[in-house]
Amino acid sequence: MPTDVPVTTSHPVATTVVVVTWRGADHIADCLDGLTAQDRPHRTIVIDNASDDGTSVVLARHPSRPRVLRLPRNTGYAGGVAAALPYVDTPFLAWLNDDAVPEPGWLSALEDTLRADGRLAAVASLLLRPDGTPQSYGVCLTADGHGADLTEPRPPFGFCGGAVLLRTDTLREVGGVPAEYFCYYEDTDTAWRLRLAGYDIAVARDAVVVHRHGASTRPGSTRFHRWNERNRLLTLLRCAPITVAARELARFAALTAVLPLRRRGWSRHGAAVPTAANFRVALRCRVLADIAVRLPATLRARAAVGRRSVTGRAEVWHRWAGQ
Repeated sequence: MPTDVPVTTSHPVATTVVVVTWRGADHIADCLDGLTAQDRPHRTIVIDNASDDGTSVVLARHPSRPRVLRLPRNTGYAGGVAAALPYVDTPFLAWLNDDAVPEPGWLSALEDTLRADGRLAAVASLLLRPDGTPQSYGVCLTADGHGADLTEPRPPFGFCGGAVLLRTDTLREVGGVPAEYFCYYEDTDTAWRLRLAGYDIAVARDAVVVHRHGASTRPGSTRFHRWNERNRLLTLLRCAPITVAARELARFAALTAVLPLRRRGWSRHGAAVPTAANFRVALRCRVLADIAVRLPATLRARAAVGRRSVTGRAEVWHRWAGQ
């Protein structure tokens, strides 16, 4: 059963915090300890993505007694948040990574910022690495449509999904969470749809979270690059001007086609051959195959996004891309 954190305050419960975990036995207790230390009452739902490492035991023994929804298979971060959404009945919904530890006052800073401006649909946290250096002040949109963490304070295009507060009804209105992404870019896609629907996004710099980035997934791995490249292109197809989406898809396909020739040229001239997984032709072909399979559904999603939009795709792109 869900439990409200017992805080002596006049504030009603306004937020449900959704924590998605997979094999989080080594770190999820720290996350829950951080939530217990908050000075605002809230509900906690943990989505357990079929963990097989003792995570369920850690959750059952934790004194905060969060509500746990155990899924029969791993649906990723995007799938986990989407699975929790029907169970949320509070005005606000927080996404929180299982390897993120919120500092005291995190939730109150987010709630106060969101309440202060009715134009806001989401408020990002300040994510710090364990060494105290900034990981994210929110997310910017690059000139080629990548979502990238801001490492210095300036107005964000979007938010890092590792720690963010959203208006629940607004999230539902813009289509919820793209569960099919599995993980990566579900935050950028959601932020983009909020922007198209006319909402604003801010960052609360005093809502601080310490994030062990990649404790559950491995940035730089083959799967990371596959999901990252695929979901960037899917997000462009869903949300960007069609000329931008077509251009970036064509660029990705063209580079995939010429990579074998480039590799031979790099080797012939003694240049270093890129070793990152996203330079592997097989991975890039897998991404293109994924896009082809998903294209009909993605174009239907694009049409639905367009029907909900009050701001033009070109206007959002020109305001934020490359800024």
